[in-house]
Amino acid sequence: MKVLAAMSGGVDSAVAAARAVEAGHEVVGVHLALSRNAGTLRTGSRGCCTIEDSMDAQRAANILGIPYYVWDFSEKFKTDVVDDFIAEYQAGRTPNPCMRCNERIKFAALLEKALALGFDAVCTGHYASLLTDAEGNLELHRSNEMAKDQSYVLGVLTSEQLKHSMFPLGATASKDLIRAEANERGLAVANKPDSYDICFIPEGDTQDWLSEKVGKAPGNIVDREGNVLGGHQGTHEYTVGQRKGLSIGRPAADGKPRYVLEIRPKTKTVVVGPQAALAIAEMIGTKFTWCGVAPAQVSDFVDVLVQVRAHGEAVEAQMAVINNEMVIKVAEPIIGVAPGQTAVVYLGTRVLGQTTIDRTVSAVPVSVAKVLA
Repeated sequence: MKVLAAMSGGVDSAVAAARAVEAGHEVVGVHLALSRNAGTLRTGSRGCCTIEDSMDAQRAANILGIPYYVWDFSEKFKTDVVDDFIAEYQAGRTPNPCMRCNERIKFAALLEKALALGFDAVCTGHYASLLTDAEGNLELHRSNEMAKDQSYVLGVLTSEQLKHSMFPLGATASKDLIRAEANERGLAVANKPDSYDICFIPEGDTQDWLSEKVGKAPGNIVDREGNVLGGHQGTHEYTVGQRKGLSIGRPAADGKPRYVLEIRPKTKTVVVGPQAALAIAEMIGTKFTWCGVAPAQVSDFVDVLVQVRAHGEAVEAQMAVINNEMVIKVAEPIIGVAPGQTAVVYLGTRVLGQTTIDRTVSAVPVSVAKVLA
């Protein structure tokens, strides 16, 4: 099989490419240049798509004896991921750029180009597993290495995309084994630090980065009754569930901390209140997809697990599609879920589908939240 190995310059993608070669596939390595400043330097585990990353990927490809190319996807990445990230924050939502990157870049634009060039599949270093059901349909499942499981960020993949995807690391028991394997194969990236945070914000300060992009738009910080408690320089500097940096002049009457409950960009208002008011009972999204074959019956609620953060825990819930919306009711209230986040639904270890959260239903009425606070 002709395989295009996406090589980020990290240890995971290098070992994934090595395993594809070892399996007898005809492998070609490609590094995606996503940054418009590709000549910038990497700082430890911060940053991505730097000149060092490209060179590390090339050295790995040379050791594996496979052809290697760099494809410039920076313009599409800016439009589909970076600009989308900014627009979502300006709309008062909390986006996940890794989901958008996997959806629109790695498993849309890259896969489309790969298929056009005659490749059969795209191989990546994601920790997730592809299994086949009794009817021969592909299913995406969690990795055996739960601490590194990345099935959440792959929840956007469709049935057709799964047919052309390879995740050679899915059955690996630990990241330590991957590093040991890389060392045995003579790959210099064996001990390279993992990247973290948002790749296009290497400094790690999202609010500061956003402020540089969109400028200031002063407004009020209010409580749930509309009383003005303070001011801010832009709603994009806040996310639902945020506690620190609210710059509220006077404390709450009970002395307990306040949290961001809601963001209203049209009126430039940030609503704050007690932590109890962050408890969410339901999540609803109009933009949803199925990962693999769609379930036969979803008009009635079915028992599932739902995960709303890449490194969060999956919790028990019920899911149904009602009036073309995915409705998810959690068994126990969860805290701090914001519009714009992605809810990924599981059946056991299988990724069933996902939706971008449009709105939530509070588990605690306003009057009760006051008492609990």
